[in-house]
Amino acid sequence: MDNLDISKAIYALNIGKVVVYPTDTLYGLGADIYNESAVRKVFQIKKRPFNNPLSVAVNNISELEQIAILNEESSRLAKAFLPGKLTLILNKKPSIPDIVTSGLKKVAIRIPNNKLALRLLSEFGPLTATSANIHGKKTPVIIKDIIMQFNKGDIGSYLDIGKVKGKPSTIVDATGKNIKVLRIGEISKKEILDEI
Repeated sequence: MDNLDISKAIYALNIGKVVVYPTDTLYGLGADIYNESAVRKVFQIKKRPFNNPLSVAVNNISELEQIAILNEESSRLAKAFLPGKLTLILNKKPSIPDIVTSGLKKVAIRIPNNKLALRLLSEFGPLTATSANIHGKKTPVIIKDIIMQFNKGDIGSYLDIGKVKGKPSTIVDATGKNIKVLRIGEISKKEILDEI
């Protein structure tokens, strides 16, 4: 992956376009979370209901803490499993526009364990992290099939690293007093509970 691809993706993001980028589980649709019209495009491109919140990808834990609140338990989980296949649902800070979280006071955050994704996130900032597919349909594992799902002009840039297919992330809700495991993925419930 050369610098040209990254710079093209960053240029697209800076002008409010949506990009397709790889994560450690699948290809995702990325838009600047602070650009409400770009986020709206993600919903429209995916045909995703606006009441179905989007996840956010960040580059590291300190960036995560700029947009969400880590308590003692979630901080331990973040340090143990991130970057990696863990999605943490946390109480959001006011800086995140409501459109991203569908008006909810919580946000789902990931730090994907993928070098290219981390580089993009580190050079640009937090992005939406939702699968690159039409809502309710299977996510293609190669860019050629992803391109066929969307209209020409929907996507500003594609970062192609070949086939991307991984086990889904484990989703943990850490917004209340007790940690709740909502979906078991790559990380087992026992591994989560052992850390807290």
